[in-house]
Amino acid sequence: MLRQAWLVCVKDVRMEFRGKEALNAALAFALVVLILFSFAFDPTSEQIREITGGLLWILFAFSGVLLVNRSFAREQSNDCLDILIASRVPASALLLGKAMANLVFILTVEAVCLPVFSLLYNINLFLLPQWLLLVCLLTSWAISLLGTVFAAMTVNLRLRELMLPVIVYPMIIPALAGAMQLTNVVALGKPPEGDDLIWVRLLVGFDIIFTALALGLMDTILVD
Repeated sequence: MLRQAWLVCVKDVRMEFRGKEALNAALAFALVVLILFSFAFDPTSEQIREITGGLLWILFAFSGVLLVNRSFAREQSNDCLDILIASRVPASALLLGKAMANLVFILTVEAVCLPVFSLLYNINLFLLPQWLLLVCLLTSWAISLLGTVFAAMTVNLRLRELMLPVIVYPMIIPALAGAMQLTNVVALGKPPEGDDLIWVRLLVGFDIIFTALALGLMDTILVD
C-alpha cells in the first residue's frame, strides 16, 4: 500500500508543479494576507509576539484548504477519478498518497511565508528550528489529511469550494489551537515545557486518531 500511495503522491506533485495553478493561488493569497496583516498590526509592538501563532495558522489554514480543494477535482477530467477507483489501487493508498502530496504543497507555502513573516514583523521564528518543524509537520498533516478526506466527499458538489471550508475548519480547530499555542512559545525562543507539552501530545494524538479513521473509512467514502 505504501508503494502505491507513494506513486499517487509523486503523480500529484508532478502534476501540480507542472501547472502550479493551486500552488500559485495559495502562495499569492498567503503573501497578500501577510502584507495586509502588516498594515493592520504594528510590527514593532511586543504584543505581536502574543498573536504570532494565531496569525500564521489562520493564514495556513485558509491557504491549505485552497490547495486540498484540488485533490480530487483534478481527477474529474476524462473520468480519471472513476478509473482510479476501479483500479487495483486501494482507497486507503489513494487517500494517503493525495494527503502526502497536499502535505508537500502546504509545507511549500509555509517555507515561503515563514521567512517573509519574520522579515515583516521582525520576529525570528527560527530560534528553535526543530520545534518549529515539528509543529509545522504535525499541524500541516492534520490540515492535509482532513482536507483530503472531505475533498473526496465534496468532489461532486457544485459548491464544493464553499462547502469544503465550512466542513474542514471546525474539524481542525483542536489542531490549530495546539499549533497556535506552540508557535507562540517557539517565537519567544523557548522550547515547549510543562503544560505546553500537552499541546504536542494533542497534535500527535489528533493525527494518529484521524489518520486511522480516514484510512478505515476511505473505501466507504469513495464508493458512495
